[in-house]
Amino acid sequence: IFFYMKKGLAVIVAFIPCFLIAQTSFTLSGSLNKLKDTVKVVYLDYISGNARVSDSSKVVDGKYSFKGMLDEPTLGRITAGLSKNNAAEDIATSIYLQPGNISVTSTGSFTSIAVKGSPAHDDFKKFEDIIQPYSDTMRYYYQVYSEARQTGNTAKMQEIQSKAMKLEAYIKEKVFVPYIKNNPSSPVSFFVLQQYAGNDIDINKVEPLFATLSPAVQNLSSAKQLKERINIEKRTAIGQVAADFTQNDTLGNPVKLSSLRGKYLLVDFWASWCGPCRQENPNVVNAFNKYKDKGFTVLGISLDKPGQKEAWLKAIYDDNLTWTHVSDLQFWNNAAARLYGIESIPQNFLLDPQGKIIGKNLRGAELLEALEEVLGK
Repeated sequence: IFFYMKKGLAVIVAFIPCFLIAQTSFTLSGSLNKLKDTVKVVYLDYISGNARVSDSSKVVDGKYSFKGMLDEPTLGRITAGLSKNNAAEDIATSIYLQPGNISVTSTGSFTSIAVKGSPAHDDFKKFEDIIQPYSDTMRYYYQVYSEARQTGNTAKMQEIQSKAMKLEAYIKEKVFVPYIKNNPSSPVSFFVLQQYAGNDIDINKVEPLFATLSPAVQNLSSAKQLKERINIEKRTAIGQVAADFTQNDTLGNPVKLSSLRGKYLLVDFWASWCGPCRQENPNVVNAFNKYKDKGFTVLGISLDKPGQKEAWLKAIYDDNLTWTHVSDLQFWNNAAARLYGIESIPQNFLLDPQGKIIGKNLRGAELLEALEEVLGK
């Protein structure tokens, strides 16, 4: 775990790395030594497949144990329950789980552990040792930023934000990149690459690093998922011709994206249940009304749920969205949304008359500025 700064605000990001192995079962045996009289229960949390698993084990004579099934080795978290009624007293540490027998011994404090039977954890510990000084600095920045925000000291907030962003960039390029390149066959290198990639993938940087990983690591399930994210980013990048698709409009008539070429087109992903989408709709209405007679239109793609067509139609009417709307009413499984890698809404893509992507996620004044640039004259 380390502090990842997104747009200047520190959030804890825990990525779940994995590598392929034939076995699927694991056992974890723990020994608390000096802590056997203070820790009453130990909790274990991890990801198996797409499900989060939470388990607990009572401590008996300083011992605890877990058994479970894993699709792949994964980063888990063990927590010591020091008091039944005061969760605030609980302390936790990270551990790599993988098929086989794992032993964990608390050597003093609960978070100071010796792990045997998990080579992945050995690699993870080495990486943690490298990143620790930077993580401490990030935590300090987060604390100072929080204090400044509470007191309304905007100047201090901006100062800390700037320092944190510079440190983040330094960590990525001077720590993450060398680690990935120097350890191409380690599953932890993929863990590091996931943190390097973050939520907004820069394919010009991430794809070459992905290529340095060994074939075995590239073939991991999570690695394949990242590769698909890279492919989506490539086909939705500025300058690419927008991928074509067909969905039915509100009357059940099929509408093909490419049939709308000839005008500047905003491909707008939204839903009636999405509060931020509904708040943004007046801005899209404003842009549509201002430029609809100058060669601009909108295609709304709704991620409304199955059986919620009436809610979709009502939102169109209530928000005065007088342009073409389509949907397959499959919620997040909307085929167009999956094609474009949509994981949050609202999101949009601005296309030129030839169907080429010239803008992404343009909201409010940004959308008006982009349209003024291409249509204002």
